Amino acid sequence: MSKKFRLSLIAVSLLTLLASATVQARKDDMDVDRLTNNLNQLAADPNLGTYAQADQALARDAINQLAQAGSRERPHALYIAQRRVDQAKTEAQLQASQRQLNQLDQENAQLQLERSRIDATSAQQQLEIQRMQYQIAQQETMRLQAQGQMAADQAAQAKAEAEQARKLAAAQSRVAAAARRQADLAAKAAKALRSQMQDQSGGGK
Repeated sequence: MSKKFRLSLIAVSLLTLLASATVQARKDDMDVDRLTNNLNQLAADPNLGTYAQADQALARDAINQLAQAGSRERPHALYIAQRRVDQAKTEAQLQASQRQLNQLDQENAQLQLERSRIDATSAQQQLEIQRMQYQIAQQETMRLQAQGQMAADQAAQAKAEAEQARKLAAAQSRVAAAARRQADLAAKAAKALRSQMQDQSGGGK
């Protein structure tokens, strides 16, 4: 084998290694870019970006370590970076869900408090209505009692007047009877007097 041929083989081998290294480097750059884009999308998400800041920082550090890792450390570094990015996204979703749950709990507590306030106001209003109804019932009872007392007084007065009228009528009846007796006596006396006068007048003739 000639020296020129050996040099050609070496050159081809070097080119092959260089091409392989270039392809691997591009693949490495694609992994770094992919994970970086995923993490950036998480950070820019208006609903999730503000959560899991510590996990996002760990994921970014893992991506930086992946970018600097050698060929032997790279598989492990890629695994760690991928896990860190996934963990950051999962933790952000968990924290966002927990925040929404806490907000719902607060809103529910506020609704319960408002309902309790409404119930208390309603109970107070019902109590006030019952108090007014009780007062009205008391006034009506007093009015009926007053009417009953008035009716009783009127009945007693009417009874007393009737008794007085009865007594007056009895007295008037007695007076009338006495007057009749006096009239009868007077009539008898007058009759006797006339008889006596007639007798005296007849004897004188």
